[in-house]
Order: sequence, then structure tokens, then C-alpha cells
Amino acid sequence: MNYFSSDFKLGILGGGQLGKMLLFDTRKFDIQTYILDPSDEAPCKIACNHFFKGDLMDFETVYNFGKKVDVLTFEIELVNLEALEKLEKEGLKVYPSPKTLKLIQNKGIQKDFYTKNKIPTADYKRFPDLKSLIVDILEFKTPLPFVWKCSEFGYDGNGVKVIRQMSDLDNLANVECIAEHMVPFKNELAVIVARNASGEIKTYPVVEMEFHPEANQVEYVICPARIDEKVAEKARAIALDVSEKFNHVGLLAVEMFQTTEDEILVNEVAPRPHNSGHYSIEASYTSQFEQHLRAVLNLPLGNTDSKVAGIMVNLVGEEGFSGDVIYENIEKILEWNGVTPHIYGKKQTRPFRKMGHVTIVNQDLQEARKIAEKVKNTIRVIS
Repeated sequence: MNYFSSDFKLGILGGGQLGKMLLFDTRKFDIQTYILDPSDEAPCKIACNHFFKGDLMDFETVYNFGKKVDVLTFEIELVNLEALEKLEKEGLKVYPSPKTLKLIQNKGIQKDFYTKNKIPTADYKRFPDLKSLIVDILEFKTPLPFVWKCSEFGYDGNGVKVIRQMSDLDNLANVECIAEHMVPFKNELAVIVARNASGEIKTYPVVEMEFHPEANQVEYVICPARIDEKVAEKARAIALDVSEKFNHVGLLAVEMFQTTEDEILVNEVAPRPHNSGHYSIEASYTSQFEQHLRAVLNLPLGNTDSKVAGIMVNLVGEEGFSGDVIYENIEKILEWNGVTPHIYGKKQTRPFRKMGHVTIVNQDLQEARKIAEKVKNTIRVIS
């Protein structure tokens, strides 16, 4: 099939910042794109060929959208599975497949998958709702502390909370959830695995993630991770194993813990381009977004090596500010070598909302980290 400068139509479910960055590469290759998103102000709207407004969880909306395109992918997991399954049965290429997505959408099912397939992960228990979890704690079957995670619809730190005392459970939603053993870890790592329909597979270097202590969001992504080479090899091998077990097509971001004993435990996965791979736009020979495109179109995969050290700084809304966004001091960071801001196109800011990111590239990782800190302390997302 000729994808380039042709009548071929690529459909993308979700019109957020991940889709917008993916569209940079579809435009580079002149591939026609269709986007479905519930918001008229979706970041993708300015860069796609055809934009459709609609509910991603509605069967008819997703099904009818899928009938318009030749290959369907997504930039968000919260989509109607039944519609994807019907489209796939009717011959549409859907990547990653609904079968893969079904194993990932629900964190409880995802954890069960790791256990079944002997993939190392933290101990956990599943509960149909918060009330059942509370009963289990009161009966001394689930000891404190632990990490509470809602099984569905969590994102960017939402739906995750460390429970140290019973009062920490106050105001949590009474939904299906898991209680996960707190892992004594020294690093949070991630590996992005790319796999095309022919089975060609490649991994990106291991990255290290530093999190905001309150929002539970990634503040910095550091590539390469500052870890021993043997640990890095182990992390990439486990990520490959996870990819093989899920049998996905496209990208799979595998988030992991490096324990104090240098064991690697899988935390969770995302079957799409991921925050942990944004550094690759400037730092890698092939960005994660071009790689996802190559994978879902069954094209040869690109080189995943880094050209230089790369650090990504998330730009999130400052606490205490909501309304029309202003990027304070962005002119200052643009004066510095190797610093590239990416603004996602969201008009409204609110505390901890992801509004953009900044990539810092440098031959010296330590110098890149210093500049990243300077960037973080200079630019502010306010209103």
C-alpha cells in the first residue's frame, strides 16, 4: 500500500498532545490523517486533514469513525473496545489491537497478566470497590502502607495515592481498585519498545524518571538513565519480554522500578507514544512518534540510538493559577543552547495540568541536567 501523497487514510483516536506530535511526522511524510476527539479545542485540530468531534467511549461514534479510514491507531487508551473489535473483525487494521488494549485498559487485569506470564511486578490485591478494600484493611488482611490505584480512568498521577493511614482513604472514589505493596526502590525507569506488524522489534535506551512528590507526575526524564549497564540490560530484556507477551504492534512504554537490590519490577505499560519518550524528538535518530508511525504502517523501524544526552522537563500548570495560559519567561529559556520548548496548544491552564515540555540536549549528561534544573526554575505556566 502506498501511504505517501496518496488516498490512504490514517485514523487516530484522541486529539491531545501525543496526537499533535505524531502529526508532525504524518505531515513530514504527507500521510492523510483523520482525528476523533471530544473537544473542539483539541491540540490535533490545527494539524490534521480531517477533524471529527465525538465521544471516544461511544460505540457508534468510534465505529463510524473507523469506517472512514484504512488503519486505526490511538493516542489514549480510554476508547470503546467493542467498536474496535467489530472494526477489526470487518477487516480494518487496528494497532495496537483491541486484544492488547483489553489487557491494558484495566490496571487489575494488567497486573493479573504479569502474574500469569511470570513478569516481575509488585505484590497486589484487587478489590471491586473502595468499601471492600476498607473491610480488608480492618480485618488486617491488607496492611498499611500501600499504594492505592483505581483500576480504570487514571492518568497523569490521577487515580494513584499512597495510603499510610486510614484517613488517606477519605474522598477516594468508591470504584474498582488495587492495593499494591510499596516497593523499596531507588529509581523509576522506563523502556519504550517498538514492534511492527512483521514482528521487527527494537528498544529505546533505558530512561530515568524523576517525579513530583505531590502530584505524582513525571518532572524530568533523563536519557540515558544514570544506572549500571547490567541493570540497564536487565531492564531492556524485561521490556522486550513484556512486549512479546502482549504481542502488540506500535509502541509499548514499559514503566519499571529498580529496587534497592537492583531487581527490576514492572509497574505498568502504555500502548502508545509516552511522556517518557518525548526526549527522543531532539535527542534520538528516530523519535518515538515517527517510530510509532513506522510500526503501525508496517514500515522498517528506525534507529533508536540517541545522538546526544537528552533530558525532558514537563511544563505543568502552576499551583494557584487557572484560566487563560501564559508561559512566563519562555523568551529566556529560548536564549539557551540545546533548549527546545514544545507547547501543546491547550488554551486553559490549571494546577498540574500538562501544558507542554522542554527538551534539553547536550553531549554532557550532567550539564544537561543542570540546564534542565535552570529551565524548571525559570519558566512558569500561569494565567
